Amino acid sequence: MGAAADNAAPRQGEAERGAGRAPAPEVREVKVVVVDEPPPAVARLQAQRPLAPLQVTTQAAPTPMTVASGGVDQPPPAANYQPAMRTPPPPLASLNSRVYTNQISLCLFLVHLAAAGLAVGFFVYRAVKDIVQHPRSRNARREESLLRQWLPPVEGAVALSIVLAFAWQKAVRAWPRAMVRVILWSGFGVTLAVGALLMCFSMPATVGLGVAMVVFSIGTGLYACWVTRRVGFTARVFEKAVQPVDKFRGLNGPAYLMVAAGFVWISVWCVAVIGAVNFRFPGLTILALVVSLAWTAEVMRNVANLTASRVIALYYLRGMQSSVQFSFQRALSYNLGSACLGSLFVPTIEALRILARGLNLLEGEDEFMFSCAHCCLNVMNAVFEYGNSWAFVHIAAYGRGFVQASRSTWLQFERLPGMAALADADITSSVCFLTGVTSGALCVALAGSWTFVTHRHYTATVSLMAFYVGYLMTRIGMALPQACVGCYFVCYAENPTSRLFDKTIPERLSKMQEGQEAQAPTPRFPHQHVGAA
Repeated sequence: MGAAADNAAPRQGEAERGAGRAPAPEVREVKVVVVDEPPPAVARLQAQRPLAPLQVTTQAAPTPMTVASGGVDQPPPAANYQPAMRTPPPPLASLNSRVYTNQISLCLFLVHLAAAGLAVGFFVYRAVKDIVQHPRSRNARREESLLRQWLPPVEGAVALSIVLAFAWQKAVRAWPRAMVRVILWSGFGVTLAVGALLMCFSMPATVGLGVAMVVFSIGTGLYACWVTRRVGFTARVFEKAVQPVDKFRGLNGPAYLMVAAGFVWISVWCVAVIGAVNFRFPGLTILALVVSLAWTAEVMRNVANLTASRVIALYYLRGMQSSVQFSFQRALSYNLGSACLGSLFVPTIEALRILARGLNLLEGEDEFMFSCAHCCLNVMNAVFEYGNSWAFVHIAAYGRGFVQASRSTWLQFERLPGMAALADADITSSVCFLTGVTSGALCVALAGSWTFVTHRHYTATVSLMAFYVGYLMTRIGMALPQACVGCYFVCYAENPTSRLFDKTIPERLSKMQEGQEAQAPTPRFPHQHVGAA
C-alpha cells in the first residue's frame, strides 16, 4: 500500500503538471480505399492475378531527426549565401519607333522642295505666258522653239529610261548570276559606242562629250578586269538576296510609284528649264534646278530603298511578314529625314571612295603624292564609319538616325571577323551604278540622234540632259535589288546563325582567312608599308 501510494503520487503530480499544458496533437491516419467495378473480362483477369487496391494515406509530417535519435543536423546556411539568379536576355530593339529621325534634314528638304516647287511653277508660268501673250517676241519664239525641238527628245529619253530601269531589275531577279557580268561589260561597251557616235556628229560640244564617254568607258573596262575575282561571289549574293522578294506581294509597288512621280516631276522640270533660259542669271538658275532634281531623285530612290529594306530585314531578323504599305508609310514619314540626309551624304562618300582609289594607285616614290593618298584614306576612314549606304537597313528596321545607323551597322561588321573587309569589297553599288550609266548612254543615243536629225544645234544639250534623267530614273528602279543585298549583308552580320542564310558568306569568309581568295586592296584597308631595317 505504501508503494502504491508512492507510485500514485508521481502520477498525480504529472497529471497536475500536464493540466497546465495544451494537449499534444493527436496523430490520425486516414486510409481511403478506392474500389472500382471492372468489366467482366477484366474481373476474370484480376481473379487470376489479384492486385492490391489503391490506397491514399495522409499522415502528419515526420518529426525531424536529431543527433540523439541517430540523424545528422543540416549545416547552417552561410551568412553571405545568395541564390543563383539567371541573367535575363537583353531586350530586343524596338521595331516601331515613332520618332522622326534627322528632323533638321527633313525640315531642310521640305523647305527646299517648297522652294523648288515655287520656282518650277514660276518658270513654267513665265514660259507659257510669253508664248501666249507675246507670241511674236524674241523670248517667246525662243521658248516655243525649245518646246518643239528640245522637249520631245528629252521626254522620249525619260520614257526609255523607265523601260530600261525595270528591264534591268527584272533581268537581275531572273538571271542574277549572268547579269552581273553583263552589266559590267555592257557599261564598257555601250558607253564606248555612244561616245564614238557623239564624236561622229563632228561638232565641238558633241566631240567633247564623246571623248568624256570614251575615257569613262576605258575606266569601266579596267574596273571590270580589276573586280573579276569578285564577280562570282557577287552573283551568288544577288541570287540569294532577291529570293525573299517573291514572298511579298507588291514589294515593287513603291518603286513604281517613285518612278511615276519622278516622270511627272521631270516632265514639269524640263518645261521650267525652258522658262529659266530667259531669266536673269540663266546659268546659275539652271544649275540650281539640276542640283535640286538630283537631291529629289535620290530621296525618291532611298524611300523605295527604305521600304524594301524594312520588309526584307524584318523577314531575316524576326521572321515577320511585314506590310509593304505600312513600311512605305514609315519611309515617307518617320524615316524621311534619314533618307534626305543619306541622299546628300552617300553620293559624296561614293565620290570620295573613287578619289581615294585613284590616289591610292598614285602611291610611289613621290613623297607628296604618298602623303596626299594616305591623308585622303584617313579622311575616308573617318567619314565612312559615320555615313555609309548600309545604314538604310537599320534606319528602316529600328528607326535610327542616319549617322547612328551607319555607326551601328559598321560596328556589327567589325565584330564578325573578316566581315568588314568583305562588306567593303562588295561591288553591288558599282553594279547598280553602271546600270544607270548604261541606261543614260542608251538615252543619249536615242535623244542625240533624234535631235541631230531635226535640230542639230541642240544635240549636245539634249544629249547631256538625256543622260542625266536616264541615269536618275534607272537608279530609282534599281533600288529594290540594292536594298535586298544590303539586308542580306547587314542581317547576316547581326544573326549569322539564322537558318534563313546559307553558306555563301561563311564560305567566302573562310576562304579569305585561308588566303585562297584574297580581296583586292581597297581604300578602306591600305597597305602596310614597312620601312627597311
